[in-house]
Amino acid sequence: MLVIVGLLIVFGSVGGGYVAAGGHIDILWQPFEFIIILGGGLGSFIVSNNSKGILGGVGKAIGRMLKGPSYKKADYLELLTLQYQIYRLAKTKGMLALEQHIENPEESSLFQAFPKFHSDHHAVEFVCDYLRLMSLGANNPHEIEAIMDLELETHHAEEHSTSAAIGGLGDALPALGIVAAVLGVIHTMGSISEPPEVLGHLIAAALVGTFFGIFMAYGVVSPMSSAYTVVAAEDSKYYECIKSGMLAHMAGNPPTVSIEYARKCLLSHVRPTFFEVEEASDALPAPG
Repeated sequence: MLVIVGLLIVFGSVGGGYVAAGGHIDILWQPFEFIIILGGGLGSFIVSNNSKGILGGVGKAIGRMLKGPSYKKADYLELLTLQYQIYRLAKTKGMLALEQHIENPEESSLFQAFPKFHSDHHAVEFVCDYLRLMSLGANNPHEIEAIMDLELETHHAEEHSTSAAIGGLGDALPALGIVAAVLGVIHTMGSISEPPEVLGHLIAAALVGTFFGIFMAYGVVSPMSSAYTVVAAEDSKYYECIKSGMLAHMAGNPPTVSIEYARKCLLSHVRPTFFEVEEASDALPAPG
């Protein structure tokens, strides 16, 4: 929502300032200039990102960017209490008690009690994969941490490649705007015998290409790339929270201490307080 507000401010300020200064808004409508710039940008984007993963990820990235971070404070409180329940069950009944939940997470009564987590396929898979390793006998926190870091770095690289692809399009648009302007000047020079009012219109149309390329680059596309980077970085904290809690549990800490380790890695504006987590954990039913 904030992204939409920001874009409205950008368009309103630029367009409103232009009209208020006496500019004629109709001269800015140059569809062939737009085709040159946006079509050329799309083509160069496809050429420079020859990967279905990146091309497919851009559409999802735009949706995520417009919605903002996926996880709110309530979602992190839910995640912390889920971890508390998992670690409490493992401490009281052993890792084998988790096997039914790990192998069939869709039907797990434990996971179903935490709907936001249960609906997040990637988060469920992440938790189950490492709980499965622990149930198979992997008990070295340093080795598990190395594997977790590798997986999270791979995920981060995928997110960064999508953001870089959008940013690359933003970098290309000003140059394509110049291309459109040069083509407009060539067209104008070919019409040099026309009267001044015709030449003026042609020159204005050519300059619109430069304006549009720069405006789209620095007013729309590059800010969108930055916005997606911020959203992806915030969402990654959900997995870092899982990682911190699980490693603390593997190190032998009690469930309360493990989730405190997990809580500390969260950003301040979505981090529940110690007492909020304690109250929510105390309200949980006995694990079964």
